[in-house]
Amino acid sequence: MRNSRHLPQPAPEAARFANLVAKRALDLLVAVPALVVVSPVLAVVAVLIRRKDGGPAIYASKRVGKDGRPFRMYKFRTMVVDAERIGGPSTAADDPRLTRIGERLRRYKLDEVPQLWNVVRGEMSLVGPRPEVPAYVDLYTPNERRLLSVKPGITDWASIRFRDEGEILRGAADPEQAYMERIRPAKVQLGLEYVRRQSFWIDLAILAATARAVLSPARPGSSQR
Repeated sequence: MRNSRHLPQPAPEAARFANLVAKRALDLLVAVPALVVVSPVLAVVAVLIRRKDGGPAIYASKRVGKDGRPFRMYKFRTMVVDAERIGGPSTAADDPRLTRIGERLRRYKLDEVPQLWNVVRGEMSLVGPRPEVPAYVDLYTPNERRLLSVKPGITDWASIRFRDEGEILRGAADPEQAYMERIRPAKVQLGLEYVRRQSFWIDLAILAATARAVLSPARPGSSQR
């Protein structure tokens, strides 16, 4: 039998293309059935949110996606109406803008479920660096802009590591500054490591780790960005 080292190896471009095809297939195979299965739950959650204050159930946050293209990332609204006019995008566990139902949704990551629609639309992937708001992307260094070379995701290594982000920021006089100092540097490095090593198998490992993390819910107030 010939040594595998002497067998023809796929070109890097072919390998990257195959990975993209497998990644997109995984996205659709998970996101489409998941949306169908959880749609009754989503409807109930939407009604509960609207009954609280009459505001919209879904919050569409402007984010920056692959190649710097802006898009609207969907989440269940967990804060008071017009919360963005009261404070910044970083949310501490003791943020007064959080609603009671919003705290519960964040604890179990249910506020992120509508992003499955972003995955179906091709704006996001199941796995990838979390998409940032334009103001934070404007601060990227040339090296950090490599984060924009892949689709942003619902989860990644940073999402798992900082799943208690709200608790980390609890009590901070300036949550935005605290985020930039305590969380952002490590989150960016983990995102860049994903960009460098990305593969179908790493995506599966991250999804498995995310499932384990969700089964051990974070404390109220924590959130993925």
